[in-house]
Amino acid sequence: MDARRLLGWGLVALCTACSGAKQAVRASSNEAVGGSGLVAESAQESRLPPESRRYVDQTLGFELTQPGGDWLLDETDEQTPEGLAIPVVLRHRTSGAQVVLQVAPAVASPIQFAERLTLGLRSQPGFVTSDPEPLSMSDSAVGFQFAVGDNVRGRVVVRDGSAGHVFMMLATWPSAAPDEVPETVNTLFESVHPLPVEVPEQL
Repeated sequence: MDARRLLGWGLVALCTACSGAKQAVRASSNEAVGGSGLVAESAQESRLPPESRRYVDQTLGFELTQPGGDWLLDETDEQTPEGLAIPVVLRHRTSGAQVVLQVAPAVASPIQFAERLTLGLRSQPGFVTSDPEPLSMSDSAVGFQFAVGDNVRGRVVVRDGSAGHVFMMLATWPSAAPDEVPETVNTLFESVHPLPVEVPEQL
């Protein structure tokens, strides 16, 4: 498995998210942003009720807490031939912010993934990124921030996942979005955890 091919798909997903954020900047505040009616309907069906906002994926071994409110969760079940899965996308209806969770085979460490993503983004026109730095959410978690021109801001966090996996979290939002949007993104990132490994009972 080639980590560079996986990173290529990661860059595609991130640039797609940036494109959505750019469209949200251009959209009127009275317009719905974030996709077609079909996508919006699917997201509404996948929306978790406030009393049970914990989302669990047993297959890929992760859990997260949906922010609720104007945040919609859309299950995509997308998987590339290289084994990169994009199980969920969360969208903020009013600002156009978007969070993409990717689950990759652990063919590289989180810091290696983050460094390669940083280099890849810096090669894209208009992208400016910070350097990856350690985060407190896990022993291996690293993250960095980026901007696309004056209108789009974003953050990437890469951390250890379930056995044999790495979690890559990519977020974008318009720079004019209220402070609560990036704050909610950070809270959402911190809520993503690998599921605990169940130890079989001994007879």
